[in-house]
Amino acid sequence: LISMPSQSNLTSEIIPTRLEEGGRPVALELVARRPSGPGPFPTLVFNHGSTGSGTNPAVFRRTMACAPLADFFAERGWQVIFPQRRGRGKSGGLYDEGFKLDRSGYSCDPQLSLPGVDRAMEDLDAVMEHICARPDVQQEHLVIGGASRGGILAIAYAGERPSIFKAAINFNGGWLGRACPTHPEVNRKTFLRGSAFPRETLWLHGSHDQYYRIAHCRENFDAFRAAGGRGAFHALRGGHALIYRPQLWAATMADYLDAIA
Repeated sequence: LISMPSQSNLTSEIIPTRLEEGGRPVALELVARRPSGPGPFPTLVFNHGSTGSGTNPAVFRRTMACAPLADFFAERGWQVIFPQRRGRGKSGGLYDEGFKLDRSGYSCDPQLSLPGVDRAMEDLDAVMEHICARPDVQQEHLVIGGASRGGILAIAYAGERPSIFKAAINFNGGWLGRACPTHPEVNRKTFLRGSAFPRETLWLHGSHDQYYRIAHCRENFDAFRAAGGRGAFHALRGGHALIYRPQLWAATMADYLDAIA
């Protein structure tokens, strides 16, 4: 995901949470796109990815959202909320999702990388506590989604909090890219955390993704299904920025939303 466009229908707010660091509370930024009308609305909670290599702290502070995705859902009456996890965008706290010990970039070591997934889930717990109390949200029509690290996070979180969501959507999901020799282990282990989700999931992967080969993505999906997960896998003719090309996935997404309505 790239930075939030300055000219868009997206709005930003800062919410208090129960999270603490150093004995001080941590607030998180949420970016929202609301459809027209009074609400409450069916709502998609959509999670951002990493910052590439994790080597440039300036990138951590870019608020991440996707206007084409938000517009697609808003045109169909959905609200979309993009949470910014700790240390990202205008959110407080330290961005600490699986760095090397010297914080020079993301780590390939599963013992350092996988705890980053747990930290991201803690952030999502704080976000969902807020969202589940919002009067503009139809609580019976909550969907979780995400791209890249946000995509794998969406699947894993749905499996660990299976009663909250009607569906889960994964665009080009993975925690580590193929530059890490450990990426098959880390990604599969994380996706398997989602296999307990009892509803249908949607996996949309670009066949030309530079971080995740399509064969690797299919293997993750097959392992997810073998462990009891439910869903459909679609290989589309795009790259890692697939989310910004709704012409490639709009029909599939529309059918999915109709099926879960």
